[in-house]
Amino acid sequence: MAKAPSATMRNLVDLFGSMRFAISSLSILAVASVIGTLLRQREPFPNYVNQFGPFWAEQLRALGLYEVYNAWWFLLVLAFLVTSTSLCLVRNTPKMLRDMRAWREQVRVGSLRAFRHRGELALPGDAGGAARATAEALARLGYRMKVDARPEGTMIAAKRGATNRLGYVFAHAGIVIVCLGGLLDSELPMRAMVSWLDKVALPSSSGVMTQVPASAVMPIGNPSWRGNVFIPEGGTAEVALLPWGDGALIQELPFRVELKRFRIDYYPTGMPKLFASEVDVVDRRTGQREQATIKVNEPLIRDGIAIYQSSFDDGGSKLKLRAVPINGIGSGFEVETEVGGSVPLARADQPRTDGAALKLEITAFRPINVENLARAGEEGDLPERRFKESVAAVLSPAGDSRGKNLQNVGPSVQYKLRDPAGQAREFNVYQFPVEMDGGRVFLAGVRETPNEPFRYLRIPADADGTMAEWVRLRAALADPVRREAAAQRYARQAAPTRDGARDPQADERLSSAARRGLDLFADGGLQAVAEFIDANVPAAEQSRAAEALLKVLNGALWELWEVARESDGLPPMEGNEANGRFLVQAQAALSDAFLFGAPVVFELTDFTEIKASVLQMTRSPGKPIVYLGCLLLVLGTFAMFYVRERRVWCWVGRAGDDGPRLLYAMSSSRQTLDLDREFGVLSEALATSVGRPHVQGAGGPVPSQEHR
Repeated sequence: MAKAPSATMRNLVDLFGSMRFAISSLSILAVASVIGTLLRQREPFPNYVNQFGPFWAEQLRALGLYEVYNAWWFLLVLAFLVTSTSLCLVRNTPKMLRDMRAWREQVRVGSLRAFRHRGELALPGDAGGAARATAEALARLGYRMKVDARPEGTMIAAKRGATNRLGYVFAHAGIVIVCLGGLLDSELPMRAMVSWLDKVALPSSSGVMTQVPASAVMPIGNPSWRGNVFIPEGGTAEVALLPWGDGALIQELPFRVELKRFRIDYYPTGMPKLFASEVDVVDRRTGQREQATIKVNEPLIRDGIAIYQSSFDDGGSKLKLRAVPINGIGSGFEVETEVGGSVPLARADQPRTDGAALKLEITAFRPINVENLARAGEEGDLPERRFKESVAAVLSPAGDSRGKNLQNVGPSVQYKLRDPAGQAREFNVYQFPVEMDGGRVFLAGVRETPNEPFRYLRIPADADGTMAEWVRLRAALADPVRREAAAQRYARQAAPTRDGARDPQADERLSSAARRGLDLFADGGLQAVAEFIDANVPAAEQSRAAEALLKVLNGALWELWEVARESDGLPPMEGNEANGRFLVQAQAALSDAFLFGAPVVFELTDFTEIKASVLQMTRSPGKPIVYLGCLLLVLGTFAMFYVRERRVWCWVGRAGDDGPRLLYAMSSSRQTLDLDREFGVLSEALATSVGRPHVQGAGGPVPSQEHR
């Protein structure tokens, strides 16, 4: 004899099989899904540290919120939901199926009078003919029926919409199947494979490796995985990279992917419209070759692996750069490199910071840049504004998303300058000047960390569309001899005369003021000028002193520009509006250069583009299972909400002393207004078929119906 389950086991089964437990599990999964949607998943951990701080970043990582859908607690709740829903199915499906097959023809005649929807007809003919007519009327209304002949009469039990019970079964089975498919496509199979095969992920700091250890390679038969493949034009890929923990695993592929061409189509504004990879897929076992084009939302399925067009990148474009000194020291020099490469700056005229050589690392290249310039420059770049807000107003973004002026501003190169201590700043420089602030400027961006937006230094372009004039002025500003010459020239131009004769004292005062302004500006830009006034001028007179000193500085900078051109054998500049605007922008850029954090800007002079495609590959055995579960869930939900079970009982026989009667009643799993209408249709059909109405009502108690 089988041993009866203990009370504890029965209580556990009741708990896991209860509706409240299933709803609780679903609620937790819903909250987790919201977190996974709002919080970007699988980002590098330093990004989360910058966003939340070291303490909270560690706490959120301990909770698994950076990989919510693969966190142990999420998978555990998912398993509990599968268990709970499965128990509901096991316990209730047999009863649902029995109820669906049952006719309930043994109902007593007297109980029919207790139904809310009931009626009674007098039968003009014999009871046998009335029973047949009743059955025919029910059949015309779409009812299936069972006839129970009794000595005292005939009971006809009919029903429609019994599949409503299947809605419960399908909906619950759909939930179970969807969850099982989700578990199959989660990291559970990968974790099992990694543990079973003793695989160890490559650390993220391993860099480029000539030989990958076998302990980091997953076999072709790995049942479930998701990885990325980076292929430059003309390149080949035989493995995919699977992110795993803080490193990555290498997934072998049953085929080889060769990228013949990567194609990008653009809208007239320059925004990407379509990008696609033209590839050859070669079976590694048979050598069979298949040509295909992979587009966004049009994946290629091969050997159970779906290949999606994820994004695109640079494949190692060849670049020619020119170093433009913005500290006024040395001359420019040429550098030839490629995206992803690094160049030690070992020339004699290399830029140095505190005596330490720098290394140039090229991180990205974009041949087309669509920027929003509608509101660019609205912050205002007047000298007096920059004088008060030098840090905030200097390095402002190039565009603003609130405008609609989209322009292609040409190629750009992104690079880092790294010192021997490993510290680096990242820069982004555009090749062509753009219209901004009433003139054309070159944009050179800088940021300290990858999470920050670029802040842009704006170097004015000269009449030839180059930086040459600004660089010439910057070099003159760094030269004390030319600053002295500019101060003397300014004094001769601006000092008043007395009776046609010059005043030596006025000349000396003006030249001293110009010399001091240029020296301060050469030492730290407008910020240095502001600090000098704060330290040496009473607060009540600072505004007037700043206005006077800036006026002198503007005139002295013009003379410094003239001195620089004379030194290079060039004619003097005309005093027109265009040159005046150039000098205003040049002054702002000279001041901003002190905040740029680098002695040079690397200007892109030429390039040979090499595109690369980023493909995402997935083997998802749970996908068809999830589709099946979704289908069952839709069918089940439709059946439960839109299919109503209706039952009708018709008794044909003697129900009183004045001859045979037809007594009928109707019930439904849901009491709705449609039930009243259907009962009226039934009553009319029966009256037309078997006799005239005698008693008809809609009152009395409604018997309870078993349903979930």
